[in-house]
Amino acid sequence: MSTDADSIFIGGGGPEADRPQTLRLRYANRHGLVAGATGTGKTVTLQILAQAFSDAGSPVFLADVKGDLTGLCQPGGPAQKAWPKLEERAARIGMGELAPAAVPAVFWDMFGEDGHPIRATVSEMGPLLLARLLELNDTQEGVLNVLFRLADDEGLLLIDLKDLQSLLVAAADRTQELSTRYGLVSKASIGAIQRRLLVLENEGAAGFFGEPALSLADMMTVEPDGRGRVNVLAARRLITSPRLYAAFLLWLLSELFEELPEVGDPDRPKFVFFFDEAHLLFDDAPKALLDKVEQVVRLIRSKGVGVWFVTQSPADVPDEVLGQLGSRIQHALRAYTPRDRKALKAAADSFRPNPEFEAMEVLTGLGIGEALVSTLQDKGAPSVVERTLIRPPASRLGPAEPMRLAAVRDASPVAGKYDEAVDRDSAFEILARRADAAAEAAERAEAEAEAEAAREKAEKAAARTARSTRVPQTRTSRGREPAGLGESLLKGVVDGLNSREGRRLVRGLLGSLFKGR
Repeated sequence: MSTDADSIFIGGGGPEADRPQTLRLRYANRHGLVAGATGTGKTVTLQILAQAFSDAGSPVFLADVKGDLTGLCQPGGPAQKAWPKLEERAARIGMGELAPAAVPAVFWDMFGEDGHPIRATVSEMGPLLLARLLELNDTQEGVLNVLFRLADDEGLLLIDLKDLQSLLVAAADRTQELSTRYGLVSKASIGAIQRRLLVLENEGAAGFFGEPALSLADMMTVEPDGRGRVNVLAARRLITSPRLYAAFLLWLLSELFEELPEVGDPDRPKFVFFFDEAHLLFDDAPKALLDKVEQVVRLIRSKGVGVWFVTQSPADVPDEVLGQLGSRIQHALRAYTPRDRKALKAAADSFRPNPEFEAMEVLTGLGIGEALVSTLQDKGAPSVVERTLIRPPASRLGPAEPMRLAAVRDASPVAGKYDEAVDRDSAFEILARRADAAAEAAERAEAEAEAEAAREKAEKAAARTARSTRVPQTRTSRGREPAGLGESLLKGVVDGLNSREGRRLVRGLLGSLFKGR
């Protein structure tokens, strides 16, 4: 809930939990961080933020990696075992009566099992993200860029994986031509990309690439009652393929950046994007990808989009990105190793100090549902860090009941729009037609060559037959009589002298004849 129309109530701060901690909606597009060790309450914090943004009229996207966030679609209430404790906390932090409420939720699933299928085309994913997804080296990524350029130059739509596979096959037959046009393209690099595509298919990603592709308008919807739609991505299976998970979320963030118009700083975010398990995005990421993430995070705020990274430690997020996260909700951290202690100190130092306590000491002793909170306040300045009891959720804590979940899915406003895949004319079909046409042309050329050879053979046979049936002539073509015996002998001597041995004999005779001169 909000303390007023301009802010979101996060919880009660101070020793008595009587200092309301709020997030100003006008600064919510300046991004934020929710961090903390496993079991410290990050998921519930994510739940209350999503519901609060929805109540304020901002559509939300989040990934449900454990299955606990389906409870957003069902009101909480006394039927929950934990409800009395939630009411007690609400009273302690000054919320008053805890009123059960659900959010207008739509469920999505890349694999189409626990929600609407969510798809993108190969062209939309682009060579940079696809190279990251396929774990390609620099040389192979360069070849992939050539393939995308070739597809653009020759009007080949890359929609699904079979389009890309057929383009790889065609490129393997044209490596010399492509190397001349675009730079070195080797069959070895093409083969490596083909093998990585097989791995991707085995992970179940083939269904993600295709059409109908996701329309952002279906996510960025405000319901008739003024609440923003909450889009929940079922990610329990997806998270087992970390690179696919990270590439998909980054693709979605990039699509928001590319499609939305500039709006400056709106009174409330036009869309709020939660990137859970954010460390998967940055682990072993190449510099080109990190630069792209930094650029998107820095510029997307002007599109009215707020991005929240959810992870275990602030150290999981590169400094270039971390520096752009104005609001921080830091749950407890554990310091078991020197690396953990270094991360703990960095997290504590990132807050605006509070003279009442040392942030580094408090961080290791926070209880479940407690956090150090600092948000942007007047003029965009961060507030002094405050130890805060996070407010309880009005929706169901934990997974929704199966019957409720099924009813929400059946009543989905986008039911039937994405459920069936569409396979339209694209690179696979175009290249198949080209291959068929080339095969037919080769067959025609071969048939014509065989016909020409048969014709020549018949002509030679006819010529031989004509010579064998010719009547012998008694005169030569000039009408002379046949040569006599003497003439024949003389002709034989002359022919002999004209031969190689004959010429050698003559040279010998002449040599003897003129030797004395």
